[in-house]
Amino acid sequence: MMMRAYLVQHGEALPKAEHPDRPLSEKGADNVRKVGDFLYRHARIVVPEILHSGKLRAAETAELLARCLNAAFDVGPDLQPNDDPGLWSAHLAARSEDVMLVGHLPHLDRLASLLLCGDPERSLVRFRNAGVVCLEREGDGAWQLDWAVTPDLLVN
Repeated sequence: MMMRAYLVQHGEALPKAEHPDRPLSEKGADNVRKVGDFLYRHARIVVPEILHSGKLRAAETAELLARCLNAAFDVGPDLQPNDDPGLWSAHLAARSEDVMLVGHLPHLDRLASLLLCGDPERSLVRFRNAGVVCLEREGDGAWQLDWAVTPDLLVN
């Protein structure tokens, strides 16, 4: 059975010097909404839940995407920037439902590499703020890159 994991790097955040909690910047929120609108209108993805790291910029990104996609969102385990990507590899192996993960670098990069080639240290995918990478798992358990979209690819 096919399953998809949508890996999302949070939208652009304010610098720590400007706001210690690093919420989304106005541009970051706009880009997340633009990507969310594209996902709803054109990619027509249906995702039962969006999980985020709990950091403010990831939570705000997840909430904006959830509004666009009519999905639930919540804090998920093991999504901090330096968490072991093997933990989510195991979580995904046990899942059959599609899921969207909103997180950070280097975790997302390491998770994508682990799923695609078995080596979290071999960077294969370039993530961008508010960008979405869709990985697909076929019945044999092998993951493949299906598509990716970034805000700069989308016309206003």
